Parts: sequence; C-alpha cells; structure tokens
Amino acid sequence: MGWAWLTLALAALPAIFGVVNLLLLPRLRAPAGGSPGRLVSILIPARDEAGNIAACLEAALSSRGVEVEVVVMDDGSRDGTAAIVAGLATADPRIRLLQAPPLPAGWTGKVHACARLAEAARGTHLLFIDADVRLAPEAAAAMADHAVARGIAMLSGVPRQLMGSLGEALTVPAINLLLLGYLPAGGRAFTRRADLAAACGQLILCDRATYEAVGGHGAVREVLHDGLALARRFRAEGHRTEVVDGAPLATCRMYGGFGEAWAGFVKNAREGMATPLGLPIWTVLLSGAHLWPWALLPAPPAIAAILLMLALRAAITWRAREPWWTVPLHPLTVLVALAIQWTALGMWAIGRPAGWKGRAYPATKAA
Repeated sequence: MGWAWLTLALAALPAIFGVVNLLLLPRLRAPAGGSPGRLVSILIPARDEAGNIAACLEAALSSRGVEVEVVVMDDGSRDGTAAIVAGLATADPRIRLLQAPPLPAGWTGKVHACARLAEAARGTHLLFIDADVRLAPEAAAAMADHAVARGIAMLSGVPRQLMGSLGEALTVPAINLLLLGYLPAGGRAFTRRADLAAACGQLILCDRATYEAVGGHGAVREVLHDGLALARRFRAEGHRTEVVDGAPLATCRMYGGFGEAWAGFVKNAREGMATPLGLPIWTVLLSGAHLWPWALLPAPPAIAAILLMLALRAAITWRAREPWWTVPLHPLTVLVALAIQWTALGMWAIGRPAGWKGRAYPATKAA
C-alpha cells in the first residue's frame, strides 16, 4: 500500500501543475483595429518539403490584421520545393525565395537557415514557422499585438497537433503533457528564470531588435532544439519570453507515422530530458505517476492516481484540441516517451550521431 500512496503523490504533482498552467495559459485575440505600422516577416526554413510548402504558403498569405511578407529558405532540397515556391512567388510579390549557402561547420541545418532568413527579413517582428505549420489568419497579428502589449521579446505556442496514425498518437501528445504537466509556470512570462523557459520551434515570434541584440540563431548555432535554446538565451539576457495557447493560432502534422516520429523526437531529446543526471529522475517522475499505478491495482491510491492522470490528460487534450481517441493510449504514450529518451541517451553514450533529412549531427550533449 505504501508504494500505491507514492504513485498517488507523484500523480498529484503534474495534476497541480497542469491545472495551474491550463488556467494561466493565454489565449490570444487579434487586435480589433489591426496592427498598422508593423510588418511581420513569416520565415520558413524548408528542406525537402514539396508535400507541405504550397499549403504552408497559402495559409501564411491569408494572414490578416497585420502586413506580412513570407520568406522561404530552400535549404538544399532534393525535391521540388524550390520550384513550387518560385512558381507561387511569381503570382504574389509578398513571397521571396532564397537559397541557403553551404552549411558552415558548427551549425545545424535548420538553425543556419533561420539565421540567414532573419538577415534577409524586413519586418519589425520575425515569425519562424516550420513548413508543416498552417497559420490561422489572425495568428501573426495576434502574436505581434500580444508581444508588444506585454513587452514580450519572444512568443511561442504549440500548434494544434494533427495525428493520423497510431504511431503519432503514441508520441506527439507527450509535448503538451510535459509542457503543461511538468514545467512550473508553463513558460509564462511572469518568471524570468532561464531554466524555466520553454518554446516550440514550430511557432516562434521574436521582436527583431531584441533577437539581434541577443545574437539570434547564431548564438545557439549548434543546437537541434532551436526553440528551447532561443528561449533560454533570451531569458539569460534579461528579456521576457512566453508560451501561449498555440492551438487557435496554427495546426501542424509533425510526422507521417511512428518511424518519422521516433527519429524526430530522438533527435531533439538529447537537448531536453535525455541527460545522464536528469533522465533517471524523469523516469521516476513519469513512470511513478503514469505507469506504476497500473501494476499496483486494485489498491485504492493506485486507482486514484490512474483517474487523476487520465483526467489531466483529458484536460490537456481538450485544451490542445488533440484527438480524443489518443487519451486511452496515455500509458503507452508515456512508455514510448521514456523509451525515446533512453534511446537518445544511449546514442549519446556511444557517440552515435543524430540524423535528419540526410544530415548527421554529432552527439554533443554531455550533461
């Protein structure tokens, strides 16, 4: 019975954080009169995105309430990405297509492309999105207005995650679970601590002047998880960052199945939980709250822990607008998340590089 009470205590921690974070998570509204005098540069790094880029551009160009430009950096694509963008640019002068220069030593591909995009941008605000993101029409205006009104230098949100396969359902929901259930303050701007910063690299808006002052992507050139690294950089330099409700702002289908999702999350894990000191603690926290109770049934505290965790997952799923059918898979989602983290740590231990879209990056995570 003692172990069952421990699982209930471990379940109570994310439940408390989750309730507070869900209540405090800002939902943005577009300014009633628009945002005259502002130009939001929507910046899209693209490598082998022929299946995504046209829909991404169409959504970005549908932005209203603020003037936008859309700049695409073709980063050595081996498909028809560049040709698609070039064709659309002939019909809309707001689109610009750039070609990324060769990747310098010490840089990761997306970070380098984002840095070059920022240099070419003309806007007062830089809105970095991935090619698989579809912006809502009011997203750019709402984000820029919120940032200016609250004095926030960097704003981010997790887009509504679309999932079309079991493999995605077993991996993608862990993003919002960890952000809302385990991060004190949930990335809100009222805390300035760099170690409590958070961001989603799929959707990031930066004040241009502040971005340049902190060194931009050039200051985090070696990372793969650019959103988190940028948020920590901004806060370390004394600037405010905030995570807002991203579900009304954009949608994204990150991966096409389990294989892609596994590779993508393993790539980023080494800059998050997958550290020699941190991962054992995370394993106790996550398995104790979400997995152990099932082994301790029918003890009443274990039942209470299970109900608490399923209620938390249901609340996060509702707020994030994720598919309801993923909720019963919750224990498996946590199990897969831990397997991804331990795999990433094992790859670091043996010096195996992380690969993504034809590039390999050395295992540099050491703490």
